[in-house]
Amino acid sequence: MPPISNDERLRRWRMVLGKSAECGGNRGRGGSAADGEGLPRGLDGDDLQMDHVLEALYDSDRSAGLGSSSPNVNRWLGDIRRYFSKSVVQVMQKDALERLNLHQMLLEPETLETVEANVHLVGTLLTLKNVIPNKTKETARQVVQKVVADLERRLRNPMTEAVRGAISKATRTSRPKAGEIDWHRTIKKNLHNYLPDRGTIIAERLVGYGRKQSSLRDIVLCIDQSGSMATSIVYSSIFGAVLATLRAVSTRLVVFDTEVVDLTDQLQDPVDVLFGTQLGGGTDINRAVRYCRGHITRPSQTIFVLISDLYEGGIAADLLRQTAEMVASGVNMVCLLALSDDGTPCYDEKLAAQMTALGAPSFACTPDLFPSMMATAIQKQDMHTWAAKNDVVIRTGATAEL
Repeated sequence: MPPISNDERLRRWRMVLGKSAECGGNRGRGGSAADGEGLPRGLDGDDLQMDHVLEALYDSDRSAGLGSSSPNVNRWLGDIRRYFSKSVVQVMQKDALERLNLHQMLLEPETLETVEANVHLVGTLLTLKNVIPNKTKETARQVVQKVVADLERRLRNPMTEAVRGAISKATRTSRPKAGEIDWHRTIKKNLHNYLPDRGTIIAERLVGYGRKQSSLRDIVLCIDQSGSMATSIVYSSIFGAVLATLRAVSTRLVVFDTEVVDLTDQLQDPVDVLFGTQLGGGTDINRAVRYCRGHITRPSQTIFVLISDLYEGGIAADLLRQTAEMVASGVNMVCLLALSDDGTPCYDEKLAAQMTALGAPSFACTPDLFPSMMATAIQKQDMHTWAAKNDVVIRTGATAEL
């Protein structure tokens, strides 16, 4: 890579610091301190247009910004997609929502049609779904459908393969009945017994899947629908829909705030699940866990995934008691503090550590790691070992007083 010239370096600093840096001001774009001496005093071409786009967002407190005009917002959304990469566009859209309070603009179908759809936008739309006007509801649903479809295409195969593989390993037997033989693995195990003259393999060792039944594992996804968990709800709904298509597992999906809503019968369509949630409100984790426990009939074959930041508005002591009882009964319980790519989440550290101490490991998980995490749970392997291999930090350090 050739070295950057001094002129190019100054141009880049001018784009970062903003127009105020030209005049020797000491405040740069976004409020950073800077010494503007020596920076270019004029821009042209694409640089000038990019500067206008950045100024509308990051210097809005000193300029007209985008105002409340829908055409201005739509034009701005188009400009940022013209001048910046997709990843940068998503960052700028998120900043615009926070800095310029553009939530109202997202209620206009013209704006929704131009916005770069992503999981954060879906979370915003879900938050606003009860106040979206009728003329915008169908457009909003189309935006959510597009994002969900894209994510499902990316996540379906890893989830399916991980669960099927884990079920196969967890239930495989070396003495299968005729209808339970896994012929693919049986042939692979006996390749050394191939007889060229007969063109056949002697199956000295049989490999099977074990006793067939309607489902080999029961999976319960219990999801906190407080506003901070919006991204987690999107990913959880998609994974729940994928799991619901696998015959080897039965899947239940429950969302909660201070009320509990069972969305299991809507799992065939993750978009319906998402529009069945109500982001915001209080949180009663204990009540939701109690509801889910009432539907657990095979504790030793159940994986219970609580997805919550653990800011309990109910009775924390009862939640800990229920957790201890579930784990003691054989339920494999995991607490995901977040299911997203957003980095370290904000959560109740003390309660998370107490949950871990009771046998319900508590940690944040990315969507890409969720399939292997579920495979580990299905095979009843040690979650701490899995976490260490994947650089996942399980919250520890406290003991639970029951």
